Amino acid sequence: MPNPVRVVFLGGLGEIGRNCACVEVDERILLIDCGIMFPDPDMPGVDLVLPDFTYLRENAERIEGVVLTHGHEDHGGGLAFLLAEVAPVPIYGSALSLGLARNRIEEAGMLSRTELIPVTDGERRQIGPFDCQFIPVTHSVPHGFATAIYTPQGTILHSGDFKLDQNPVDGRMTDLALIGEIGRRGVRLLLSDSTNAEEAGHTPSESTVGIVLRELFWEHSQKRIIAACFASHIHRVQQIAEVAIEGGRSIAFLGRSMQQNVRLARSMGLLELPDDRLVDIEEIDRFEPSQICVICTGSQGEPMSALALMAAHENHRVKLGAEDTVIISAHPIPGNEANVSRVIGGLHRAGADVVHSGLAPVHVSGHANQEELKFLLNLVTPEFFVPVHGEYRHLVHHARLATRTGMAEGKVMICEDGDMLVIGDEGIDVERRFAPAGYLYVDGVVGDVGRGVLRDRRQLANEGIVVVIVTIDGQTGEIVTGPEIVTKGWVHATEAEELLEEAKEAVRQSLREAIDQEALDFETLRRHARSGLQKFITSRTRRRPAVIPVVMEV
Repeated sequence: MPNPVRVVFLGGLGEIGRNCACVEVDERILLIDCGIMFPDPDMPGVDLVLPDFTYLRENAERIEGVVLTHGHEDHGGGLAFLLAEVAPVPIYGSALSLGLARNRIEEAGMLSRTELIPVTDGERRQIGPFDCQFIPVTHSVPHGFATAIYTPQGTILHSGDFKLDQNPVDGRMTDLALIGEIGRRGVRLLLSDSTNAEEAGHTPSESTVGIVLRELFWEHSQKRIIAACFASHIHRVQQIAEVAIEGGRSIAFLGRSMQQNVRLARSMGLLELPDDRLVDIEEIDRFEPSQICVICTGSQGEPMSALALMAAHENHRVKLGAEDTVIISAHPIPGNEANVSRVIGGLHRAGADVVHSGLAPVHVSGHANQEELKFLLNLVTPEFFVPVHGEYRHLVHHARLATRTGMAEGKVMICEDGDMLVIGDEGIDVERRFAPAGYLYVDGVVGDVGRGVLRDRRQLANEGIVVVIVTIDGQTGEIVTGPEIVTKGWVHATEAEELLEEAKEAVRQSLREAIDQEALDFETLRRHARSGLQKFITSRTRRRPAVIPVVMEV
């Protein structure tokens, strides 16, 4: 009787990002992806959010390797941080996916702690006890994979991020024949991308964007065109460049990640650009506006990106004006809407025309809509199904789609981060909250900022800070100087002198109470200074800023 097979979800279920799951066979662990999530507005100062690596640290000696489904940051952006915790761990993926991941790993100094092992379309490879097959799927970054893992308890099929594009830019389609063959042999468990589970119909082909771009370039033929898109979206870059060259324009790339990814894709033959039509970004002012196209980063309004700096008049290479048209060829990722809107406003203030996805279909999703999701379910006919990759509402809608295709409700399970599936002879059990799966916050180079720090930052952002400084005679307990009150984010001192004088008197009164009780130790005096001031602030302003008492002795 074969041992049970386990699947532990560490991220990506109930959110967009942090995609990370463990498959366990014969006490060994194969990790599928290790991604990041970008911070929400209520995470001040946080740069990135990672999966909680506690479970992986505790079982580091059991990790056989990592399978990278594709090159996006929400699937591979956390690999450098993982390697700092557990190593050595080999990483398997397409050559492009590994190339995109390599940049971050190398920058972090972690390249010596891993081996990057390329796999090819349709390849079947043994990774320890894991018999894996890599199935081509179409997505918004080239050379993504679905992964079939043949286990003692049946086949687990992970879709990766996918869509069923019948006219992909590079001709590499989702291999439905191979998926159908795997389905005919029997799939015990399907894990499938849920991002667009609320969207009816089919996702348009990436090739449709090229048609729209051609019309826009013709309409703005006398202007310089700046096109912003994801640096990893090689097919979008290819289409923008092709349309620009057709119109007699030369191409310049702007943004570090854009330049890195273009070099990588060209070296691998995935991006075809004639050398004589490429110019250095420093040379663009030599050209008439109608003769140049700049392809840059910043489609998500990232604060230091090329496009955001243009909008703020801080980009030293591109100065915008009335002769410019900016095409933002991307949808805002959930949570980035305000940043994108701010950048669009800045671009308009600079005098440029702006075309974005709200005005023209200059972007299509890389994820499957409802009809494609149902097609995959019907093609695979899995025994059990768990929707993955999406906010909780996406998982719910995908589960409903599965029951509409004829799956029994008891065979469709909605899981969340931290849950474990146990696949045995009799079926699949779900153990809820099996593994720690909270957020790991990254601030600069510091990992694990911690919930306490984040809570303090939220309080400071919402309520401000008040510092009270007072000097006490250590012998008599008399107040020698002060109290002085310094405030940031509570009230403005020059506009609230009367209120601050009342606050000082509240501190004096609280300290006198402690002194009258002969409580002269400094911890007691600090506590009285804090509580007296906090009570006054709450009663007068109904606010709760952070109060920091500084009591000094002479």
